Amino acid sequence: QVQLVESGGGLVQAGGSLRLSCAASGRTFSNDPVGWFRQAPGKPREFVAHITWSGGNPTYANSVKSRFTISTDNAKNTVYLQMSSLNPEDTAVYYCAAGYNGGVYHLRSELAYNSWGQGTQVTVSS
Repeated sequence: QVQLVESGGGLVQAGGSLRLSCAASGRTFSNDPVGWFRQAPGKPREFVAHITWSGGNPTYANSVKSRFTISTDNAKNTVYLQMSSLNPEDTAVYYCAAGYNGGVYHLRSELAYNSWGQGTQVTVSS
């Protein structure tokens, strides 16, 4: 099973930027997806973005499209989430997800992934 460690969260003012990183240990497969999800206080965890480990098919939630960019460094087994034009509604714990469960689940679903990081807090002040 893949082990995931996120980093890069913090406190930022509205309009600012942050870059999250997620380093994976264990075997990954180039065509398998890796994703970012987030959970705000009192809300369910929601999909943010996913991409393949080889960098293909980046896909975003409508709420972050054009503001966030997901990318990978396959050689480093690391996935990034560059976040810009942040607003207070982006405040959440951000989780990296990997370990593809196969084609039964949509890639925007938590159920598609069996490995999760511990999460990193992102707080956007107004």
